[in-house]
Amino acid sequence: MSGILYIVPTPIGNMGDMTERAKETLNNVDFIASEDTRVGGKLLMLLGIKKPLLSYHEHTSKNIETAIIDRILSGENCALITDAGTPAVSDPGEKLVHACSVAGIPVCALPGACAAITAISASGLPSRRFCFEGFLPENKRERKERIEELSREKRTFILYISPHDAENYLNELANVLKDRPCVLAKELTKMHERYFRGTIESVRDEFLKLTSAEKRGEYVLVCEGASEEDEFWTEMSIEEHVEHYIALGLSKMEACKAVSRDRGVGKGEIYKIVNN
Repeated sequence: MSGILYIVPTPIGNMGDMTERAKETLNNVDFIASEDTRVGGKLLMLLGIKKPLLSYHEHTSKNIETAIIDRILSGENCALITDAGTPAVSDPGEKLVHACSVAGIPVCALPGACAAITAISASGLPSRRFCFEGFLPENKRERKERIEELSREKRTFILYISPHDAENYLNELANVLKDRPCVLAKELTKMHERYFRGTIESVRDEFLKLTSAEKRGEYVLVCEGASEEDEFWTEMSIEEHVEHYIALGLSKMEACKAVSRDRGVGKGEIYKIVNN
């Protein structure tokens, strides 16, 4: 009989958030697939657990993934952990979970720490409907397109932001979202946990006042979704609508795509109108 893949959340900063069930599972499995074996090894040491660790990250080869699958199929139980939080959520572990499901391996997910849920629960922003976007694209053009898409999202949305990206990304978000209510959560559950509340512009300005040392840490941005009033383009001609996006830094083609999404009209039709 096949073994089981257990998805085991780990603390995002406070070791007290490691559940008893998670500790028991790590202690009982045959081996552990860890995003970074150094981080995973430190966690196991703190828990007093000794188990074989295998590295499973974004660049893990297909051969290693196959070896993990074969071990589980042979009857061994495996726990999947990430450096912090819930594995397979904006995390390379999703590939292993998919591979296990395709192979018919039972997958058991344990509840536990998740930075996105922690942040939105403390944000005070609408949470009945929300979407999780993870990290923005590293490519600047793709990131601009994603931010434009998010500017039209009606639900509250959640982003993860790395410390070395924070200043640039907050500037880019503020250029588009401007006075949209948001909360920027820093170092959740850690000693220097902090929440910045206000509009995206005011939060950006507050962040820029921090020293280099104060800016260190992981960030979660929770931003309120667009209202009907945010459909600024209703009084614009299509040409004016395209020029609006070009002024924000998009190319003509990218601007036409954005207008197409806003208006629900084919991008070819938009492009034809602005080139006549």
